[in-house]
Amino acid sequence: MTKLDYELFGEDAMEMFGEELAKILVNVNLVNLNGNLGMGKTTLVRGLLKGLGYVGPVKSPTYTIVEPYELEEKNIYHFDLYRVADPEELEFMGIRDYFEQDSLCLVEWPEMGQGCLPEVDVNIHIDLIRNGRKVSLEAVSEKGAAALLGFDQALAC
Repeated sequence: MTKLDYELFGEDAMEMFGEELAKILVNVNLVNLNGNLGMGKTTLVRGLLKGLGYVGPVKSPTYTIVEPYELEEKNIYHFDLYRVADPEELEFMGIRDYFEQDSLCLVEWPEMGQGCLPEVDVNIHIDLIRNGRKVSLEAVSEKGAAALLGFDQALAC
């Protein structure tokens, strides 16, 4: 499958990258956000939501587990599973109800929900490099591959 790597420097760059990602993720349902604490996962989500037309504060769902954002064309759900001790907790909260055809779910710490999450479309890995971040996009499903097709060219414009 497709894999793309980018180097970003600063919070503004991460947010702008998220805005560009919003243009290609319209037809995917699940994006996993992987990276250590403080890597910029929520900043990326803030940019993505801005790119989709959301106006308002974007906070980390660390304590609430999920933050919903209802937009005209799509429901966005931002999950942070860092504090989930057992994936069964997600079943009790009805996590499967969030993964509808017209929703986009962005999941931080997806390994904590192993066995409860559907097939991922795109994996995003954020790692520390020098004074910035390396962001890797990896298509896992056919929807993900279609979304990443041409993303490099879109960023160059």
